[in-house]
Amino acid sequence: MKTTRINSFNVIGIKVRTTNENMQSTIDIPALWEQFMSENVQEKIPNKETNDVYVIYTNYESDYTEAYDMIIGCKSYSLDEVPENMVAIEIPEKLYEEFKAEGKLNDNIVYNKWVEIWNTDLNRDYKIDFEVYPENVTPSETTEVPIYISIK
Repeated sequence: MKTTRINSFNVIGIKVRTTNENMQSTIDIPALWEQFMSENVQEKIPNKETNDVYVIYTNYESDYTEAYDMIIGCKSYSLDEVPENMVAIEIPEKLYEEFKAEGKLNDNIVYNKWVEIWNTDLNRDYKIDFEVYPENVTPSETTEVPIYISIK
């Protein structure tokens, strides 16, 4: 874990409102990923900076136990052109704690890292958190997924 300042950037993608209560997110999050993949959302995002996939967590009702928005998308140079049925968000410049989930996505490395994060005493502000998946990573290959947690 290390503290890092991230400059502001834009993301365009698709969104779901979910919660970790009653394990609802274990239904909603895979469904959003399925939609992202099956509808080839990544290829429909205009003005992409990279093909890395960003997963944004925002609009927290209070903390990670309550409702929040999850957006899956890509960095975009501009928010001027947002396709129908997609959302756009500007990630503000701020300080984040950076964690790294390492291993194979099939081994639930990202979820396991989140469990670790939830059990820390971080001074989170519950504004915007995000993950970055390298382009073209497959679930069975070893990879590194940085997770950025906004802090006060």
